[in-house]
Amino acid sequence: MAELHDLTALEQGALVRRREVSPLELVDHHLERADRLDTVGAFVTVTPERARERARALGEPPEDASPLFGVPTAIKDLNLTAGVRTTFGSAAFADFVPEVSDGVTLSMEAAGMVSLGKTNTPEFGSPCYTEPDVAPPAVTPWDRTRTAGGSSGGAAAAVAAGLVPLAQGSDGGGSIRIPASCCGLVGLKPTRGRISGHPMYGDPVGLATAGPIARTVRDAAAMLDVLAGRRVGDPSWAPPPSESFLAACERDPGRLRIARFITPVITDTDIDPECVRAWEDASRLLESLGHEVVDVDVPLPREAVPVFEVCWAVLTALSVVPPEREHLLRPLTRWLSGAGREVNGPEFGLAIGAMRRHAAGALTALAAYDAVLTPTLATPPLPVGAMRDDEDPGADFEAQKRFTPWTSAWNVTGMPAVSLPLHRTPDGLPVGVMLAARPAEEELLLALSAQVEAAAPWAHRRPPGW
Repeated sequence: MAELHDLTALEQGALVRRREVSPLELVDHHLERADRLDTVGAFVTVTPERARERARALGEPPEDASPLFGVPTAIKDLNLTAGVRTTFGSAAFADFVPEVSDGVTLSMEAAGMVSLGKTNTPEFGSPCYTEPDVAPPAVTPWDRTRTAGGSSGGAAAAVAAGLVPLAQGSDGGGSIRIPASCCGLVGLKPTRGRISGHPMYGDPVGLATAGPIARTVRDAAAMLDVLAGRRVGDPSWAPPPSESFLAACERDPGRLRIARFITPVITDTDIDPECVRAWEDASRLLESLGHEVVDVDVPLPREAVPVFEVCWAVLTALSVVPPEREHLLRPLTRWLSGAGREVNGPEFGLAIGAMRRHAAGALTALAAYDAVLTPTLATPPLPVGAMRDDEDPGADFEAQKRFTPWTSAWNVTGMPAVSLPLHRTPDGLPVGVMLAARPAEEELLLALSAQVEAAAPWAHRRPPGW
């Protein structure tokens, strides 16, 4: 007989709506697992009493309740959560407790979801590995010596280990899709403007967005329904979908024209044969489903890379740290912030303009295609510490680029993109492949992803210790 954590998030929500399980029972079940099984560095802060109080207060699900009403989840430690320690992955903010919640947290609460705490993230969400000073490293439960990726590494580790059925992450250069690949999950970066940045609006470039990390495409779609939507004051927003994103998973996507490329975008690097095999197998799977798969050139020129790096450095420098606490920052953060502070206002404005022109060129080159297929990462999950280099932050940054040579392209263009856990290495490590779609076409991307999942299901896979 299946235990509660064996069920998908939607199945757990259905039990709540049928009054077969209470939100408190779900919360207690997952809190017990988090207390007993978090050997993966999933949580920075667990809030058991707050979660139980919240679950008790939910009452009966209303008629129009979200399918995720009463379902346990967790909030990334970059997201403001009123009354709960929020460290931003930094020792400089180890004791910070915000007075307000951001739009992502408020949306999850409004849907009746129950957060068990704050998930692990690297300092200010910058690196693609999760090894902060405020918590143990986040590791993939498939091999606890290897990274869970980043920056949403804790969220992915929590979902992959069955500590919560799904979780929220954020993605400015791959930070949802990278840990999804490392942990054998679905990780969806929505289109630019799909999810509000209220109230901080801390990314003036438009690279970053929140999004779901889940075990199934439908769970991810249901969470996107929770997170999506504009708030008063948003500077821009994506057009609303024609129906729910969950409903889109039931559509036949039709015969699609899918571009593919495997040449790294942001740096020259070798690609692990298992990642190549995952990409080739996915290509054949898509063709077997009736889609046309077409080889294309890399749509972003290498000249876009330094432009992206200027914007990334400035965004890191925008993390305001009290001067008396700057010595607590990690070497990589200090290095990136220093580079960002050397960029003057006109240079930053020119970089944003250049990035948007590069994005327009890529969108034009890909306009004839319904989706784009690449690997998610250049290698399976690396050992903890393999990329980190406190003595040489520049080398650290270059190692990250070699690990993630495709993901940031879709942050530049603003296109929605998803990592799907289609492949495993002979020794059982998960390897994702990535599909992207035109801006604001998450419905098509989800319909295609659900079709792929039905043809090659993965949700039955369980890591050691499940």
